[in-house]
Amino acid sequence: MLAVKWAVAACAAATPALAQQAPPAQPAQPQQVQEVVVTGSRILQSVAQTTQPLSVISSDQIEKTGLASVGDLLQQLTTGGKALNQKFNSSGNFGYPPDGGGIGAGSSQVDLRNLDSKRTLVMVDGLRWVNESSASGVSGSADLNTIPLSIIDHIEVLEDGASSIYGSDAIAGVVNIITRKKFEGFEVSGYTGDFSKGGRTTEASLSAGGSSGKFSGLFAASFYDQDRVSSSKWWQSSYPEPYAGLDAGSSGTPQGRFRFCDPSVPAPNTGSCPDNFYSVTLNNGTTTPVWDPNNPNAGTYHHFTNADRFNFAPLNLLLTPSQRKALFTSLSYDATEDIQLYAKGLFNNRTSTNQAAPEPIFIGPVAGTGGIADSINVSHLNPYNPFGIDLCAVPSPSCGNGTANFFGVTRRPLEGGPRIFDQDVDTWYFSAGVKGTLHLLDGLIWDINFADTDNKASQRFIGGYNVAKIGIALGDPAICAKIPGCTPLDLFGGQARPITAAMLNYILAPQLDSSDQKLKLVSANITGTIFHIQDRAAGIAVGAEHRMYDGVFDPDPLRQTGESQDSLAFPVASSYHVNEVYTELSLPLLKSLGASAAVRYSDYSTFGNTTTYKGGLRWQPVEDFAVRGTYSTGFRAPNLGELYGLTQFGATLVDHCGPTSGGILAPYVAGCAAQHVPAGFQQANTQITTFTGGNPGLQPEKSDSYTAGIVYRAGWMAGHAATDHLSVEATYYNHKVKGAIQSEDIQALLDACLVAGGTDPTLCAPFSRIASGDLRPPQNFLQNLAQITTSGVDLKVTWLSEPLSFGHLSAALQATRVNDYKAEDKLGLVAQRTVGIEVADSAIPRWRANAQLGWGAAGLDVNWNLRFLSAVSEACANATITPVPGCATGADFHNLHSTLYHDVQLAWTDAFRLTGLKVEAGVNNLFGTNPPVCYTCTLNGYDAGTYDLPGAFWNVRAPFKF
Repeated sequence: MLAVKWAVAACAAATPALAQQAPPAQPAQPQQVQEVVVTGSRILQSVAQTTQPLSVISSDQIEKTGLASVGDLLQQLTTGGKALNQKFNSSGNFGYPPDGGGIGAGSSQVDLRNLDSKRTLVMVDGLRWVNESSASGVSGSADLNTIPLSIIDHIEVLEDGASSIYGSDAIAGVVNIITRKKFEGFEVSGYTGDFSKGGRTTEASLSAGGSSGKFSGLFAASFYDQDRVSSSKWWQSSYPEPYAGLDAGSSGTPQGRFRFCDPSVPAPNTGSCPDNFYSVTLNNGTTTPVWDPNNPNAGTYHHFTNADRFNFAPLNLLLTPSQRKALFTSLSYDATEDIQLYAKGLFNNRTSTNQAAPEPIFIGPVAGTGGIADSINVSHLNPYNPFGIDLCAVPSPSCGNGTANFFGVTRRPLEGGPRIFDQDVDTWYFSAGVKGTLHLLDGLIWDINFADTDNKASQRFIGGYNVAKIGIALGDPAICAKIPGCTPLDLFGGQARPITAAMLNYILAPQLDSSDQKLKLVSANITGTIFHIQDRAAGIAVGAEHRMYDGVFDPDPLRQTGESQDSLAFPVASSYHVNEVYTELSLPLLKSLGASAAVRYSDYSTFGNTTTYKGGLRWQPVEDFAVRGTYSTGFRAPNLGELYGLTQFGATLVDHCGPTSGGILAPYVAGCAAQHVPAGFQQANTQITTFTGGNPGLQPEKSDSYTAGIVYRAGWMAGHAATDHLSVEATYYNHKVKGAIQSEDIQALLDACLVAGGTDPTLCAPFSRIASGDLRPPQNFLQNLAQITTSGVDLKVTWLSEPLSFGHLSAALQATRVNDYKAEDKLGLVAQRTVGIEVADSAIPRWRANAQLGWGAAGLDVNWNLRFLSAVSEACANATITPVPGCATGADFHNLHSTLYHDVQLAWTDAFRLTGLKVEAGVNNLFGTNPPVCYTCTLNGYDAGTYDLPGAFWNVRAPFKF
């Protein structure tokens, strides 16, 4: 891949996706447009003649963002959607997502067209990059934190499907990161930034390179360090009472919540069991619990209400700490005039940490794990049991005499300390190849490549518990006394009578998870001109590729046996290979009309073979104006996690049979009655454990994509109205993914089940309840669902001034309007996620726009970037605990306001009269705009995949080349 800079601006084939820098005064003679290989094609051609939409982000433009991470950079694309980043602090809170890819703790990903990061192909120098492991699964997405920013020359973003060119995963588009190839001299660079709420970022890099005769080489080393930002730094998380995030609180409280029936009390109380049902919590400050079953409020207990919920948000993180160290080397050797040998190597180490509030202990059927915790009994012999009876989740001759009377204890021991998840991730990359020229026809260029990559991670988790030991410690003390280290456990004393160190030492259980993904590939390509039509060349490219994928996920033994209080998970160890061949053509049909076509055949060891196609046209009736369009078929093969992963996920699920205020809404009354939900039932938590994971029977998902657009370069404007360059590009896109691999929208399925009467054998198959009314863990495994469709329009405008007496000016705009997004399953159920709706920590704003204004003179450049996100709404029905503004009046949705961020960057070239020194300073989110509060979002009460952190981010960078 060759850098494309002036050719891009001059031909207006691709406008920058981020900050635009105006060039210095133009040379007297325009530079000749160069034929290069660009992402989306294997054929050498002018960038201006491509049929597909492409954006190019240069290294200069990257510097003007004020960012030091490629993941943060790409997540500002207007064509992007929600993707993992360091603002997610999900480890230990939700379990493992349905796709088997793991939590992705500490990683950063990129998502194009809101189709998920696994449908965006990430490449480095035209070769696939290894998918991440992050110690928690076998993912189908690449971790951009494995690629240091200091080695990047530019980034090409193909905003169109490209399976016929690159194979699986390129449904939504391709991100191709082009590394620096040749470098003369030395460069050192330092960077620091700080959020207004804390969390310093530091980055330093060293680059050295040179050439001698036929040999050239480049070496780079970099260091990146990001400090944490506590959730307590933001008012809405540190609010004294639960405010937002996971419905603003947990029933796992330091005082404990106790739900049971007392068969010794003859008179019925409230609720069910069927009678004498209690849902109580300990009064604050109590040191010696006093229980009166005939009058619970007369002792030291009171009925549990929403006011008793625990605000866990201040104990989480807004930004996870991360440290990365990288070494990179690139070498090339010109063996002859026609043959060049080359090799690249990279090592990247990432250490990162997630923190969550102290782990709550949930035992009894309300734990809802489907495992050991659900069946734990509490003996009346336990010296700390204040109720004087056996609490029997599972009746036996020694407990309950055949009657279950226990629904659960939910106690959060703050004395156990926060949950800490430390990741250590190593990425190794080596590639080598040879390329050359054959003097046949008009000259053919060929290359052969080999790449071997490995992403290996481990995660140590402390602050979790062994539920099997909890069960023993709550049982008969005589049995506990026979086990070394066992100490009877006190879950009943609240904060005033904390759990002792001896108790904690017995039940605390550090855990170690690990995973590993490897990718090996060999590819061969040949491209060139096969004939001419007048002065226009007809190009061809053919090639073949072999890839081998290997994935391993080894969860801690406690997870595998269900003894971990955190999440159940099972190991994965598998591999598959694929063989592919492709052909691509570029044909001049008429003087003003060109066509492109490609076909790729892929043969997978897991499911068989498939063939994908692509065609494109470009009509340029006049020099300044062109119309272009593409149609392509695509596919994405199920990855190893999707095929073989088996885990649990804490889905955020609203049970309409258990509203915490008011009665059951009319559409759900009959369904709740049919499921025998008792009167007065209230949902304990919105996190309901779901059994999910892979499906070996999955088939590839397939897609149809097309684009249609115009490219206009106003050549007539050059030299008029102080204009040197004005270009406009507009593109319509449409993607349809058929047989999409994902799990059901479990919320939509539950809603449909209840509306249909609660007993429909298809809609209600995953759902059942315990006697208290709580849902048992539903099953929600991956399937090939019906289809996902999305469409929209991209607009790009670039303007550059002539040299003026006071310098040069520039302006640019990139905007994306998403017309529609719809995911529908085979049952006809439509997922809640759609345009303008915030759901499951994800939003699709109707409009995203970036605009840049620039001025420069005498080595000084000032750039002002604006980033706009249109308003979205969250469903009032998805917030069951916290009162949502406006929802009390009967509204269906709560509005999350539109957001506008201002970024300002100043650069001084040859600063302090020192040639080669550049000083840059700026602030992102200048006015400290806060993200809109989301009442249905998890943890910190805002959508971390869509919005910036609250507060401004100040930064300074100083590269020095000599």
